[in-house]
Amino acid sequence: MKFSLEITSKTDLSGLPNLKDVYVTMLPGTDYKEVAKKADELVRSGHNPIPHFPARSITSLNELKDYVKMCKDFGVKQALIIGGGREPIGKYHCSLQLLETGLFEGMRIGIAGHPEGSPDISDSELEKAMKQKTPLADYIVTQWLLDPKVIEDFVSKQTLPVHVGITGPLKISSLLKFASIVGAKNSLNFLKSNTSKALDLLKPKDPNDLINSLKKVTEHFHIYTFGGLKETNKWLVENNYAKEK
Repeated sequence: MKFSLEITSKTDLSGLPNLKDVYVTMLPGTDYKEVAKKADELVRSGHNPIPHFPARSITSLNELKDYVKMCKDFGVKQALIIGGGREPIGKYHCSLQLLETGLFEGMRIGIAGHPEGSPDISDSELEKAMKQKTPLADYIVTQWLLDPKVIEDFVSKQTLPVHVGITGPLKISSLLKFASIVGAKNSLNFLKSNTSKALDLLKPKDPNDLINSLKKVTEHFHIYTFGGLKETNKWLVENNYAKEK
């Protein structure tokens, strides 16, 4: 199995698990130059950085060109092209617009997958967008999910490899909160129906439950830590998914 991890431009790399592939998210309001610099730091420390390129957070073609050039100059070989969860601040409103610029030539391209839908776009528009983007990408990274049936259904319909989004070992109470925020209805219902006691809400949910049920459909898992980097690192080492530094 292969694992990747997501961090921010502010993450201290000394606490990173010993994983090769590290995504750098570009949250709304983040300067793209800071994301590029974090990618440079990751390259220098022996990682394979995958910076986010959120269309709705990019103001212009010139800014996009500068961001891509900085990353390429730093030795970045891979990128995740997404729409981004905000109102557009410039001319771009979807990831397809970025892909069609041709600026990412020579890079391995990931695109976002939303098996449970997205609060930012209708299901029909999501399906249409996926068909348009697939020929321009190399693989798909999904939102984090908990219901294996939903994931299996999604993977079966794709022509690209799917990297399934999972969380680190978080308390179920925290998972319920995050599922509500991102509108992950199936995962929310799955959690509720599989939590029998109030005490269970305080126990960390082991990601292995989901991983073991999905090994037959994918070997790639992308971890969202939601600030629990230390706990995720410990879990990866204990399960021999990553070597201790």
